[in-house]
Amino acid sequence: MTQKPSAISLEDISSYPLPGMAVPGAIAWSPDDSLVTFLLSPERSLTRQLYAYDPASGETRLLLAPAGGGATEENISLEEKLRRERARQREIGVTQYSWAEHSMRLLVPMRGDIYVQDSPESPLRLLVAGGGAPALTPTLSPDGEWVAYVHDSELYVVPFAGGEPRQVTSGARGTGKTNGLAEYAAQEEMHRNEGFWWSPDSRALAFEEADETHIPVYRIVHQGSEDVGDGAQEDHRYPFAGQANARVRLGVVSREGGEPTWMDLGENDDIYLARVKWLHDGTLSAQIENRAQTALDLAQFEPESGEARTLLRETSDTWINLHHMQRALKSGELLWAAERDGFQHLYLHAADGTPLRQITSGDWMVESIAGVDEERGIVYVTGTRDGATEAHLYAVSLTGGEPRRITQASGKHQVVLDHALRRFVDTHDALDAPPTVTLRSLDDGALLATIFDERDPRIDTIGLTPPELATVTSRDGATLNAAIYRPAASFGAGPFPTIVYTYGGPHAQLVSNSWTMTVNMRAQYLRSQGFLVFVLDNRGSARRGLAFEGVIKHNMGDIEVRDQVDGVRWLAAQGLADPARVGVYGWSYGGYMACMCLARAPETFKVAVAGAPVTHWDGYDTHYTERYMGTPQENPSGYASSSVMAHVENIRGKLLLVHGLIDENVHFRHTARLINALVKARTPYDLFLFPDERHMPRALADRMYLEERIVEYFQQHL
Repeated sequence: MTQKPSAISLEDISSYPLPGMAVPGAIAWSPDDSLVTFLLSPERSLTRQLYAYDPASGETRLLLAPAGGGATEENISLEEKLRRERARQREIGVTQYSWAEHSMRLLVPMRGDIYVQDSPESPLRLLVAGGGAPALTPTLSPDGEWVAYVHDSELYVVPFAGGEPRQVTSGARGTGKTNGLAEYAAQEEMHRNEGFWWSPDSRALAFEEADETHIPVYRIVHQGSEDVGDGAQEDHRYPFAGQANARVRLGVVSREGGEPTWMDLGENDDIYLARVKWLHDGTLSAQIENRAQTALDLAQFEPESGEARTLLRETSDTWINLHHMQRALKSGELLWAAERDGFQHLYLHAADGTPLRQITSGDWMVESIAGVDEERGIVYVTGTRDGATEAHLYAVSLTGGEPRRITQASGKHQVVLDHALRRFVDTHDALDAPPTVTLRSLDDGALLATIFDERDPRIDTIGLTPPELATVTSRDGATLNAAIYRPAASFGAGPFPTIVYTYGGPHAQLVSNSWTMTVNMRAQYLRSQGFLVFVLDNRGSARRGLAFEGVIKHNMGDIEVRDQVDGVRWLAAQGLADPARVGVYGWSYGGYMACMCLARAPETFKVAVAGAPVTHWDGYDTHYTERYMGTPQENPSGYASSSVMAHVENIRGKLLLVHGLIDENVHFRHTARLINALVKARTPYDLFLFPDERHMPRALADRMYLEERIVEYFQQHL
């Protein structure tokens, strides 16, 4: 195929934010509910500033535009760059902020320094200069009088009013340990970015000590760097599947410093410290997960002694999916989420952990607790009750019963409730609706005010058409959600050369009634070139319940590929796909899937572009991999058959491998090992490297070059 003129340019595909996606983020209510604050770029770039919307006046004003533009990719430390990778964060400028819990004080970290504002009307004030080592994960105390942070592996506190910082932990600096920081697996896989927690009375801090000194160093060399010194390499203690994990301890230390009290986490130190939370009565709780991720204990600790007792235990024959839905009520009762019936639902327990009742039920899942009104006996949740391609806000009685839907417009809703539980901020989008931000009544979802509804002119200039949603039945009767990006009528009625875009892995979903699908710019560009682009959420993907997700247990890359093949067969039966011209592309797990589709279904897939692929699961990290595959020692046959290298001799189509050489998540080693197998099998391949990129390419020039090469590859070979 030859390239055809398109209203979409390569820069449109490569530039962020995508059309319509430069919208308010990090939305929060001020402690007195007088302001809604958020980060926004008025010029629709990645550089964001802090704004405040006043519901009383309806006015939006700029709160903070830092001198020098704030954080950039060039002026932050390596530690911060790696934390941004963990968070998949692209935005620069003001990248985070937080309110004090009980006062109108603001904390704004920037470039490894800590800034504060005494009130929204006050000037920005430098509180801590990071110096040679950045001030990491700064956090306000509940009373707003103190700020805690980690500097050079130790925990510090400093008065909000200013003064000399005080080091409150010791013993980690210079040893390879850290006090107060989440270890790699917690950040990357457990969605826990914090490593210390203020007590409710602001007098003490719980903190994690992480010891990775026994984990061998994995060195990444900056092969594209002009530097040949220490700056040209990074050493990471990466926990490979089946190998050693970080050893963690949970301590409590006074705000004044001194010897910590260590909590009793049990005799087995090969565990995961999944969540930590203080309770209303001043005791501490933690979610402790076993290495196999088949059991999760919610433990309660006495901070003065470290004595522990187990409040409840969850077990699973599949695996435990972690969540953030532990909520202690003022009554002492505990709201808790679990997948006991195969779908994530809410349960109520007594203060001592005794089960009281199940609050929600059915073949749908609760995804978050948005708020709890104990006086009215209502819990507000978001979930999938109206379908796995939707996300809505519901009100449910704490005594159980039928949920009441509050958000009405179809699509996906992200909500932030005010502290009084009378209003909520609703960020809504759908296939045909870019995100808008509105203020609504919590009683019935009625519109109170519009906070943001600015149409990006690029949407109309480019002329984006939403994909069509469809359902496909697999060969063994499973219903799968799919999306079709059909070429314009000028290309005829089909069949078309077809490209499958896949991720395919657990804890992720591609197909939804969301604007993110419409601004899938690569798919939109490919359809403008006459390709049909197809997206299918195979079994193993998220938001469909544990049975749907759990079919991949101990055997990845098998049923996922079969489901993708069934999707292509369905397309061909509709007269849409040309079965002789089908390609596939994906990144990360999607890169793995692209390789496996080419290797395990060569009769279906003729071309694959695999970005940052995992090629053998023994080369990925413990917490993610072992959840699904067990360890290589326990499941050697599963690891062998789930490896791309086991199937390279079946590859007959064209394969383009893409990888960043300094990827510290999916190491380039994955692609290198696959190349060895391809050479041994005398199987041709093509290779495209980014010497200076990590897991997600950030430089605009690199992304544009990437898109150009991908499009050319499919045009040449399909």
